[in-house]
Amino acid sequence: QVQRVESGGGLVQPGGSLRLSCAASVIGFRVMAMGWYRQVPGNQRELAASITNGGVTNYADSVKGRFTISRDNAKNTVYLQMTSLKPEDTAVYYCNRIIGVPAQPIWDWGQGTQVTVSS
Repeated sequence: QVQRVESGGGLVQPGGSLRLSCAASVIGFRVMAMGWYRQVPGNQRELAASITNGGVTNYADSVKGRFTISRDNAKNTVYLQMTSLKPEDTAVYYCNRIIGVPAQPIWDWGQGTQVTVSS
């Protein structure tokens, strides 16, 4: 099981910003495509953003223009910068390695980090 630490979540007011981090203890991180998923209780996990090993990014329509995914291969870390947050962004956020088209997660799920957008 791949060890990783997802962090950066919290409570933020609508319109606010957060930056999530996912640090993975894995060899070969730089060749991996990575994704940030989110899940609201009772719903399926949604792929919010992804980044290839070459830095090509893709976003769900619901977050496009507001979220930015990036990576630092020297730190084995992928980030999700979230701005203009909305109450509907409230969810547990998870990172995972992804493969294929459509992208599929291949690691076991970690604990995630809770993001709550509320006034």
